[in-house]
Amino acid sequence: APDWLIVDHYALDACWERVVLPQDTRLLAIDDLADRAHKADILLDQNLGRAEKDYGKLIAARCRCLIGPRYALLRPEFAELREASLNRRREPFEPKRLLISLGGIDKNNATGAVLEALKSCGLPADCLVTVIMGASAPWLDSVRAKAGELPWHCDVVVNVTDMAERMSQADLAIGAAGSTSWERCCLGVPTLMMELAENQKGIAKALHQAGAAYNVGKPDSVNRLPDIWEKHVRPKTLAQMSHIASRLVDGNGSTRLVKLMTTESHQKEVPHG
Repeated sequence: APDWLIVDHYALDACWERVVLPQDTRLLAIDDLADRAHKADILLDQNLGRAEKDYGKLIAARCRCLIGPRYALLRPEFAELREASLNRRREPFEPKRLLISLGGIDKNNATGAVLEALKSCGLPADCLVTVIMGASAPWLDSVRAKAGELPWHCDVVVNVTDMAERMSQADLAIGAAGSTSWERCCLGVPTLMMELAENQKGIAKALHQAGAAYNVGKPDSVNRLPDIWEKHVRPKTLAQMSHIASRLVDGNGSTRLVKLMTTESHQKEVPHG
């Protein structure tokens, strides 16, 4: 008899939720597709560009909608490192620390394609490149080999536990347009994004239009990277991108959500009449 049931899965909808939801238990549904109904008391969609009306016919009128990156669910360390990360980006800066993170598995080897494209980019001579991957990534050995061919120092690290710290120290990231986008925004990390899955397309488009990141596109568009670097990776542009991104996410989304859930649980326990 839990107070709340939390669901976060593209295969689950109101049909499943009606069957499993215990009596007097409330439901939080986490979604970002707006393509199926939910029997939810709270619906959370943390994506930029989404509107409450997108869920209008998919939820009950009583359902509370939490929409946008203000409610992005981040680990506490991102909020803790936010101030220090933003302080080092107040003025225009050269991209001397590059962080590449395109998913732990990266089954299509987008990371290898990025490293190959970087050879034609105008990175500073003293640039430090860090690639983050999972230990079971199928292209890990190939990526390590390519990293060794770069004219800049490049570390390939696996299964990191200090991602927030590494992001906070990066001047520029090349990353997937998934949920890690909100981590980078919280820390004000300017980003060249890649669409590695269909559900990342909307995030990439919205962040690009807002000026919070630059959308490179799908992995087969990586040959655009040298031209994008020449035209858009400039000190003033990076500082502006960092500022815009940081205003989207403050790292307190989880706190806001828990406060609301606790308040609603308390209201449920208060007798009426």
